[in-house]
Amino acid sequence: MVQFSSAQLDLAFAALSDGTRRGVLEQLGGADASISDLADQFCMTLTGMKKHVGILEDAGLVETAKIGRVRICRLGPQRLADVSTWLERYRQMWEARFAQLDDVLNELQLQETNHARRSTR
Repeated sequence: MVQFSSAQLDLAFAALSDGTRRGVLEQLGGADASISDLADQFCMTLTGMKKHVGILEDAGLVETAKIGRVRICRLGPQRLADVSTWLERYRQMWEARFAQLDDVLNELQLQETNHARRSTR
């Protein structure tokens, strides 16, 4: 079983809690972009976008590299996979619980059908 530090997940989910940051990740999923390009795409000041990118970078969701006078952003290689793996564990748990609930409901339906048949005899 994969173990995650609570602090890592807290940073990742805090970063993902903001719509602009989720949008930035979506944009970077298509191609790397400069902070200036991202600020323009989101109609935001350069300072505001730097703060968003900084939060994503602190969470390990984005990496930046300075190339000349431009800071280029790209998706972090692993952290989204870590979050996805953590979520998958809970998805599987809920899927199993819903399957158990389906079994109980099917059994109750069968009992109700059998009871109705006996009542009409």
